[in-house]
Amino acid sequence: MKQDIRFCTAPDGVTLAYASSGSGPPLVRVANWLTHLDLDWKSPLWSHWFREFSDHHTLLRYDQRGAGLSDRSVDELSMDAWVCDLEAIVDDACLDRFPLLGFCQGGAIALAYAVKHPGRVSHLVLFDSYSRGDLVDGTPLEKIKETKALTSMIEAGWGREDTDVFHRVFSGLLIPNGSVKDHQWLAELQRQAASPAMAARLWEAYNLIDVEEMARKVTAPTLVFHVKGDKVVPFEDGRRLASLIPGARFVPLQGENHILLEDEPAWERFLDDVLNFIDSGKENATGDFNRAFPELTSRELEVLDQISKGFNNSEIAKELFISPKTVRNHIHNIFSKLRVDSRGKAIVLAREAGLGKT
Repeated sequence: MKQDIRFCTAPDGVTLAYASSGSGPPLVRVANWLTHLDLDWKSPLWSHWFREFSDHHTLLRYDQRGAGLSDRSVDELSMDAWVCDLEAIVDDACLDRFPLLGFCQGGAIALAYAVKHPGRVSHLVLFDSYSRGDLVDGTPLEKIKETKALTSMIEAGWGREDTDVFHRVFSGLLIPNGSVKDHQWLAELQRQAASPAMAARLWEAYNLIDVEEMARKVTAPTLVFHVKGDKVVPFEDGRRLASLIPGARFVPLQGENHILLEDEPAWERFLDDVLNFIDSGKENATGDFNRAFPELTSRELEVLDQISKGFNNSEIAKELFISPKTVRNHIHNIFSKLRVDSRGKAIVLAREAGLGKT
């Protein structure tokens, strides 16, 4: 699978880079603090996100102003500017109505866009997001000191190869359970995504976000996820955000990583819940078989369909654009839910329900 990178211009003249991948109905991922369209595409932290969401959707993502392939030197960093950037990108991509996926700071921007354009947002998905930054008036003094101390660290150590202490602190916050390869990639992202001065400006600007009152005006169906051990955005912040949005569903996830890695059990839960949520009411490749196997997710139905056609795990992985390990995890869940202990028994049930036809 490949991505197509294009450029558009924000109302204030800033050039913005955005990428599309996959096919099918649109899904827009709102930019967060650290992005680089080209580097992220190949990364061990994000590639599984893009691969899975591009499988049945046209995934649109972009670099925020000041970072990645977008203009690096910009004056305004504000909620109004970020929402205008998102408006410019979806208009340039000719999107009419679409779900929004907001990660961390991107969640607040997605929320603000959804309130401003309620008719264009079909679903709102927020992951490890928050409603108030740590530099907003009323924040405890100790928390403000911690945030400003990290700002100073970013200004001094961002992207430098000789500042291993900074890299360890930063990796320990974002992906404490990541591998050496994950941490090395994160350090490379620092060097390529933004300058130290811009990274610090973005960090402070994102900590001035306050969408608490706006959150009460959201009308789009909303799903809020938060990792229980998140060290960047505390779990309580996610719980509060969900409580402010009318009718929002809150899904706590086990783990400590701010960015979900592919081998985490929470990744499969997150992926299935998001796809089922944004595809609700839409006919998919498994059609009416959801009624035959209501306990299975849409992805598990697809895997069961492939099993009933006689495909092995490697063939299923290639057909569905997922890893063999992910296929094994799905098969384990299918066997457990259908209460079968062999591939043959699963195939019998699937074919009796009509699955497995070419």
